[in-house]
Amino acid sequence: MDRIRIVGGNELNGIIPISGAKNAALPLMIASLLTSDTLTLENVPHLADVELLMRILGNHGVDVAVNGRRERQEDSYSRTIHFTCRTIVDTTASYELVSKMRASFWVIGPLLAREGHCRVSLPGGCAIGTRPVDLFIEGLTALGATMEIDAGYINAKAPAGGLIGARYTFPKVSVGATHVMMMAATLARGTTVIGNAAREPEVVDLANCLNAMGAKITGAGTATITIEGVTSLSGARHRVLPDRIETGTYAMAVAMAGGDVVLENTDVALLETAVETLRRAGAEISSTNNGMRIKRNGAGIRPVDIVTDPFPGFPTDLQAQFMALMTRSSGVSHVTETIFENRFMHVQELARLGARISLSGQTAKIEGVQRLRGAPVMATDLRASVSLVIAGLAAEGETTVSRVYHLDRGFERLEEKLTRCGAIVERISE
Repeated sequence: MDRIRIVGGNELNGIIPISGAKNAALPLMIASLLTSDTLTLENVPHLADVELLMRILGNHGVDVAVNGRRERQEDSYSRTIHFTCRTIVDTTASYELVSKMRASFWVIGPLLAREGHCRVSLPGGCAIGTRPVDLFIEGLTALGATMEIDAGYINAKAPAGGLIGARYTFPKVSVGATHVMMMAATLARGTTVIGNAAREPEVVDLANCLNAMGAKITGAGTATITIEGVTSLSGARHRVLPDRIETGTYAMAVAMAGGDVVLENTDVALLETAVETLRRAGAEISSTNNGMRIKRNGAGIRPVDIVTDPFPGFPTDLQAQFMALMTRSSGVSHVTETIFENRFMHVQELARLGARISLSGQTAKIEGVQRLRGAPVMATDLRASVSLVIAGLAAEGETTVSRVYHLDRGFERLEEKLTRCGAIVERISE
């Protein structure tokens, strides 16, 4: 099992290219099940989750063709991938596959819309609270589907003639359930109106791609999305938007370690709340023509309180990274997590580096310390793992992070991107 070794104390200076967003790429890939034509996606990141989903989609009958690297691709590793699903060969998504990756549960929407029935395993996946699937079931039931749970699987069936448009308001915001309902509704008869929809940029990205395929979706990015059903969708070409979580993560790494870095192929507008928070913490951030520049002068890190919220609030996927930054602030800060209940698994690991953090319910109180000291730590989930890397960049001496397979699910070439900016980060394969 690989580990990552970090020797702290170096500033970061240089350019970091930002990859395509994992959280956009996954639903976009699943959308290929909605058409018998080819969906071509550009800027697809090279991540463990993406590779796994390609295999899962292959099981349903999707042919996947990856363009080879082009000359002059230099620093960008982004890939163009063609997905073609002429016929769906299997409408069952097995436990073996869905348990490895939550997002693969989302195939339930397209399979139901295109084939009229499917059998999908209830998910296992990343250890963040319960993450119920009720919202998905209720949303699809509103479109006329019958859903029964049998031996850990959902047997879903559309009415004769296909799904029927309806009005449905989610009791709480769910990005995954918004994706699924939107995909299913594209082929439903009549109009669907989704209330309390997720407003995340990744939802907008999926809507833009579905519209390019011939869907009629308006209102994406607001709390109400309207979908006029069409009889079929065609192929399209779509570029995956930049990864705002990766952007925020590297911005926090620079704020932690100090230095001056340009993040390329990204957009400040995708994470305004997080950028504003970083500015309050003492980082200088400015837009560039294709990204943003982040600098931190030597004045230290100021304490800032945050509460995670659905978009446009502070993203839960940056909470751990921000907490790592706050461990070195000049005072006391509070981090309140409202999205996922056990998302503080990184706290005890940060404590091993010398952080002072106490928990009370959903809130963590962080007392900034003068210095962190390197130690062996263990990653518990994707975002927690990168928070340990950020802390390690500023810790004295050597930090080793084990279980880095979590990192590989969501960060492309992390050690390479940081090393190029002067950090000492290396992967140790055992």
